[in-house]
Amino acid sequence: MPTLYWDAYTHFQWDIPQQFNIAAACLNHPPNQEALIPYGTAPITFGMLNDKSARLANGLRAMGITRGDRVAVLLSQSVELAVSHLAIYRMGAVAVPLFSLFGPDALTYRLNDSAAKVIITDPSHQEMVADIAPALPSLVQEHIVVTGEAVLPGLAGYENLLQGSHPTHEYVVTQSNDPAVIIYTSGTTGAPKGALHAHRVLLGHLPGVSLSHNLMPQPHDRIWTPADWAWIGGLFDVLFPALYWGVPVVAHRMEKFDPEEAFHLLDTASIRNTFLPPTALKMMRQVKNPQDRFALHLRSVASGGEPLGQEMIQWGRSVLGLTINEFYGQTECNMVLSNCDALEATAEGAAGLPVFGHTVAIVNEAGVPLANGQTGTIAVKSPDPVMFLEYWNNPAATAAKMQKDWLMTGDLGYQDDAGYIHFVARADDLISSGGYRIGPGEIEECLLQHPSVLMAAVVGKDDALRGQIVTAFVVLKNPNDASAALKDTLQQWVKTRLAYHEYPREITFVDTLPLTASGKVRRNVLRQQFK
Repeated sequence: MPTLYWDAYTHFQWDIPQQFNIAAACLNHPPNQEALIPYGTAPITFGMLNDKSARLANGLRAMGITRGDRVAVLLSQSVELAVSHLAIYRMGAVAVPLFSLFGPDALTYRLNDSAAKVIITDPSHQEMVADIAPALPSLVQEHIVVTGEAVLPGLAGYENLLQGSHPTHEYVVTQSNDPAVIIYTSGTTGAPKGALHAHRVLLGHLPGVSLSHNLMPQPHDRIWTPADWAWIGGLFDVLFPALYWGVPVVAHRMEKFDPEEAFHLLDTASIRNTFLPPTALKMMRQVKNPQDRFALHLRSVASGGEPLGQEMIQWGRSVLGLTINEFYGQTECNMVLSNCDALEATAEGAAGLPVFGHTVAIVNEAGVPLANGQTGTIAVKSPDPVMFLEYWNNPAATAAKMQKDWLMTGDLGYQDDAGYIHFVARADDLISSGGYRIGPGEIEECLLQHPSVLMAAVVGKDDALRGQIVTAFVVLKNPNDASAALKDTLQQWVKTRLAYHEYPREITFVDTLPLTASGKVRRNVLRQQFK
């Protein structure tokens, strides 16, 4: 039982002011202090961010954007993305972050659903946005703002907008509960839903971000993540908490994640803190002897989004030189569980302890808390400052997300006697085979421990005899190793190390696994192959 952790948890109290604005809080630093470090270029100071965001806010106001209007941001990790969000927040408008790899259909849905009046994008996306503009009643062509120099005729130039605007802008006074951002879920099932968050969402993230990064902020901290700043993980697990604390953020987004390049960046940019999704860490594990080839300066590594597994925790200790802190949350209510090695509060295989300020429990379908060891739904007690306000334009889905005063995550888990909550599976990922209820996570972890396996995903396949059978999709470190003999070996590996009833009766070797845009395995896509 991590006594130090629970003592701190018991004494923690929220300090959520009635008035709060994300931009005002993040820009409240000396103007010469480093804020952003675009990789390979000169740092951007808080004074520069303040000037640029004030100018952009005035430019958007000249376009007719007022408090509460939605402004879409279709940019990758960049100074322009940070400036755009800060400008939107300081004028009381609502940001709609969009992933840079979205196609026209995905963009059209989100822009129409949010009724965005302006979109800020880069030259590589301007033609796509201009093409779909006629299908967007809320967006006019003149409100497509493009960064860089190669701006198509009829569209607005970001730099021209800044240069033609006044550098002084008074923050709109916003309440902590006023809307600030709509973050669309990745949409693994059904249409994506827009989670509407208030300005207080930043304050709600701070305890979890601090714990997962071993009590951030600390002197000389400097953070980077490969996660796109379109998702809650990039925006509110990294960018805005770091700006709030005055921790420099390295901006570098790879078009395609390269594990060798990631190690190089951690070395050359002197990264002290990083959020690395499990998929990224598993890819980095295949790099040969990185500890001998790169100088690592890491103080903390946080990971969340999918269970990491004991094999990866052990790899982190031997190669990265520290214990990776797993955390848990979702777009609607993020960073509510975490491990924290600095407080000796880590348990291999656990999603974490309830983060300071959050009440998390395992409940049944009626919202009644269950005893330790019983599997049920991971739920978060409301009210909670990190919790979403509602699903945008979807009151039915909002109501379905709540049970009494619990937000139901839809994830299954159990709590042990030390208080750690263990993730078992998404409710729709659970496999029912021969009377057993089987979570895919522990089978995937077992397969991952085999020296030939790079990644694995496990799903249930309908079966007349057993109801379902366990089926595994496996990515090998060396694709040439694929063989019937290796399938037999992996089946025996699971039988002897986990349980006979949990071994995969079918194994398919694949080159890649289908992932959501935020890096989670899309098991529903794998299940579709059986229909």
